[in-house]
Amino acid sequence: MYLHQFDYIFAIGMLFAFLDAWNIGANDVANSFASSVSSRSLKYWQAMILAALCELLGAVLAGSRVSDTIRNKIVDVTIFKNDPASLMITMACALVGSSVWLSIATSIGMPVSTTHSIVGAVIGSSIAAKGGQHIHWGWSGVSQIIASWFIAPILAGCFATIVFLISKFFVLDIKDSRRQLRHSMLLGPVLVFVAFAILTMLIVWKGSPKLGLSNLPTGTILAAIFGTAAVAMGVYILFLFPYYRRKLVHEDWTLKWYDIFRGPIFFFKSTDDIPPMPEGHELTIDYYEGRRYDEAGNRIALRTSKNTPVEQATASIESSDLEKKDGDVVENGDIVEKIEPVEEKKQTTRQLWWSLLKQPSKWPYLLWLVLSHGFTQDVINNQNKQDMLTGDLSGMHQRSKYYPNKIEYMYSILQAITAGTMSFAHGSNDIANAAGPLSTIYLIWTTNKVDSKAPVPLWVLGYTAAALVIGCWTYGYRIMANLGNKLILQSPSRGFSIELGAAVTTVIASQLAIPVSTTQSAVGATVFIGLCNMELKTVNWRMVLWCYLGWIFTLPCAGLIAGLINGIIIHAPRLGAQYELS
Repeated sequence: MYLHQFDYIFAIGMLFAFLDAWNIGANDVANSFASSVSSRSLKYWQAMILAALCELLGAVLAGSRVSDTIRNKIVDVTIFKNDPASLMITMACALVGSSVWLSIATSIGMPVSTTHSIVGAVIGSSIAAKGGQHIHWGWSGVSQIIASWFIAPILAGCFATIVFLISKFFVLDIKDSRRQLRHSMLLGPVLVFVAFAILTMLIVWKGSPKLGLSNLPTGTILAAIFGTAAVAMGVYILFLFPYYRRKLVHEDWTLKWYDIFRGPIFFFKSTDDIPPMPEGHELTIDYYEGRRYDEAGNRIALRTSKNTPVEQATASIESSDLEKKDGDVVENGDIVEKIEPVEEKKQTTRQLWWSLLKQPSKWPYLLWLVLSHGFTQDVINNQNKQDMLTGDLSGMHQRSKYYPNKIEYMYSILQAITAGTMSFAHGSNDIANAAGPLSTIYLIWTTNKVDSKAPVPLWVLGYTAAALVIGCWTYGYRIMANLGNKLILQSPSRGFSIELGAAVTTVIASQLAIPVSTTQSAVGATVFIGLCNMELKTVNWRMVLWCYLGWIFTLPCAGLIAGLINGIIIHAPRLGAQYELS
């Protein structure tokens, strides 16, 4: 049974659920990958491909239960039992309020909590519809969620600190470089085991009801968790361990990334045939490039940086000023009047997109430019730009410890794994912010019933997850520019601990069906790791304050927008009403 008279409400819900999920990708997913990109463990395009895969899988395989929490734990939906259409418009207005506020916050570079946003919007919209007495204010509802906003950063920070201190004392702070390498290679398999155990835990414990994983016996669940982690550790030992040993210990500079697949061969291959390393050759990239400083405290520019097209054009013009040009006035072979060339202005992104929009044949190319817009951004250089939130960036970085690139190289692979784990956890948890209200709208539109136990449709999870990925691809760089190295000095060893700590926190929250803020988990973990330098000034407290302001204002702002819109709609005079003139 479809309520076709409310097709427009369903259409509005679809539109703003997409916008809400888009903003989750642009704001929250950027938090998940800010550390990986800022530490140079992943290039932006690599992070975006990984985000697309892990966010989609996390949302579809493990996102339904937390989505149900957003729908049922905040407001008592049974009060709408005799008036399903009111719940339908209430959830639509909640999506409008949440997505509008998130759009504003993302545009000004404020990393807010998308969980705060939808919770505030649902509360505001529901109060406008039925009053505040029907909101679950107690510990089983809003209070528990609010408490998680304070608990999550501390919990994530504690987990991240434990992981980092293990790495710090057993690997990073060892003075002997060969012993340091040996310890890092021995610790690597253990960390891989832990990361994959957490990922498997999340899938099995909070998997989609359609998969039936949560109904498995306890023994089977434990076997799946430890078995998967053991297989991952075995793959690491079989392929990556011998590759690392040959590349970093024996300094085989000829190895390429795809030689990892030849890993088992290196257990038996002699190291006598390794050619001498050319002078000046680096075995790994510099993971701190763009964040190193000379003795005077000036930042050393990126070695890979190149002039922009405008700068190249200007240089070309300046170098040829004395050459004759077409249009120069010449008498007796001498230039008596020189016509200066007019510098051609570089076309802005907006101008380019507008010009392509006018050509229907170019629309596929325009679509690709829009989707890959973030790939063209230099995130690390953007983080170095001075603004009111930057503070003493050079001083903050120089007070932090710089670890050897060989060791950071080991952690870069591990960080790629934890980035995927955190992204999966994010997809399972934060997709609820858009999927919960949309699934309510869809269920009422198709059944005209209010059912607090109805499952979240799989297509809703897929639809909102796709919007989330598009948001991350197209605008995620905006939030990344305000996090990462602007908060602390990032590196693969630090980023690995940050992401693993945040992922553990999200797993625990998903098990308890609490929609925690992954933004707060990531920021909390980052601050705690910065404090591991044993100095307060290694954390940018201006940026921390900026984040907290976003968290404080999000709930009331999203609630006011949603509440005002829903109040106007529900309590507006009906067309056709008869009024008596006195």
